[in-house]
Amino acid sequence: MYRADVSRETSPQPGWTPIAEEAARAARVLHPDRHRMPRPSRRRILTVANQKGGVGKTTSTVNLAAALALHGIRVLVIDLDPQGNASTALGVDHHAEVPSVYDVLVDGKAFAEVIVPCPTVEGLFCAPATIDLAGAEIELVSMVAREMRLGRALNDHLATTDLDYVLIDCPPSLGLLTINAFVAASEVFIPIQCEYYALEGLSQLLKNIELIRGHLNPGLHVSTILLTMYDGRTRLSSQVADEVRSHFPDQVLRTSVPRSVRVSEAPSFGETVMTYDPTSSGALSYLEAAGELAVRGAATTSAAKEGAR
Repeated sequence: MYRADVSRETSPQPGWTPIAEEAARAARVLHPDRHRMPRPSRRRILTVANQKGGVGKTTSTVNLAAALALHGIRVLVIDLDPQGNASTALGVDHHAEVPSVYDVLVDGKAFAEVIVPCPTVEGLFCAPATIDLAGAEIELVSMVAREMRLGRALNDHLATTDLDYVLIDCPPSLGLLTINAFVAASEVFIPIQCEYYALEGLSQLLKNIELIRGHLNPGLHVSTILLTMYDGRTRLSSQVADEVRSHFPDQVLRTSVPRSVRVSEAPSFGETVMTYDPTSSGALSYLEAAGELAVRGAATTSAAKEGAR
């Protein structure tokens, strides 16, 4: 059975030595097929959102998706950011002529005509974004049920597929594209950079999520928070991490992702760090975070089943 390890910033388990921990990590990296992550009994749709830019939304989306897929889970990444950075990191073309999420939202095209497999990771799929998305918010304003267009198209597609996870990468704003993502999802995944300014916009994001819950999607909730760009050498990172954990003890993953040059380099090669340098500190951290996400998802769906009996 897959075990989600505790990150280096937390105390190790009794009898669990650093050497044993590194050996276990190496085994999962080198033989992912032997360390399958648990699949959720119910499909999970997570919107990865934070209106502040540069906190690791896209990086976390693509690397968590790749880590899950490498360990036997079928994942779809929907790129809702006009910059198309998630598409780039997954090695998927997203020039202007490529069928994209824009065509789904504005022209009513089916997701099946847009989704393509990731060339470097089996079981990982992407609905790419093109620069056309930059004008989509203006075009959506006059449309009927404009907030629900993504959700309806996604539900139609999911009715005929066996995906386990859908991760929606949002732009760094709270416009119509992000609102569509909130309406389409059941969970919100928030990456938070371990710096002071990252906390300032969090309250506004949570208020917006509450508005969506009240008017458009009552089942929406913040299920997961990931601390990114953690630097154990600085007091500020530790203070921010402690502050977030104290306010959201059930949502924050134990694993935090450190700053890593390899994570930043990977997209320039059309890859995630999970395939570009799987033994780097960033890849290992995202692997642990994905394991936690999968274990939590399996536990949540199992608990829901027990409660229904």
